Amino acid sequence: MSKHQPRMSRRNLLQFSSGIIGAGILSQTFGSQLRNPAPVVAQNDVTPEAALEKLMQGNERFVQDKRENPNQSLFRLAEVAAKQKPFAAILSCADSRVPSELVFDQGLGDLFVVRVAGNVATPEEIGSLEFGTLVLGAKVLLVMGHERCGAVDAAIQDAQVPGQIGSILDSIRPAVGRVADNVSDRLTEVCKANVLLQIERLNASPVLSQLVQEGKLKIAGAYYDLDTGEATLLS
Repeated sequence: MSKHQPRMSRRNLLQFSSGIIGAGILSQTFGSQLRNPAPVVAQNDVTPEAALEKLMQGNERFVQDKRENPNQSLFRLAEVAAKQKPFAAILSCADSRVPSELVFDQGLGDLFVVRVAGNVATPEEIGSLEFGTLVLGAKVLLVMGHERCGAVDAAIQDAQVPGQIGSILDSIRPAVGRVADNVSDRLTEVCKANVLLQIERLNASPVLSQLVQEGKLKIAGAYYDLDTGEATLLS
């Protein structure tokens, strides 16, 4: 050692060594968590009724501006990165004003969401929801229509549309025929009738109907109010 190099006292040496050891422990701890993230919480290990209640409680918090914003941290991101166990599946409209995670105050890994204009249950949507319930274990499947839905309005008006938009309207038109022309606020009533129509199509799925019969799944409908943010159960 050079005579000009400062000597480290025994006390400083002990402090320095403790710092190295402490840093090593922290590195090992957090490194282990990153390599082996905590197992996914079995959040869908609930009854279908409890799953639906959890959804509606979240919507109540949203309406009252008391959101808890659960499961939206980086820790939650790591927790569900390897595996997901959503407690609910939702078939909703692709409308930009109806984001399910916000509306029901949920987070990463909580909801298996299928969004399509008019919340229609076509073979592709049904297949996705069969996967979300049978394979991933979602306990409630909620079909949610909403106020002033443009796709439903276009179906009522029998609008002539380009491209593949017409296939969506074709899936909605049977609901239009279920509501009389002279009904007050016909658009609202057809939006609700469309929800019930899509539920019928989901119930026709052998996979989903079997889950319902076994008490492993509940299929329900809801109508979302764009003005208040409230989701009201229809079935």
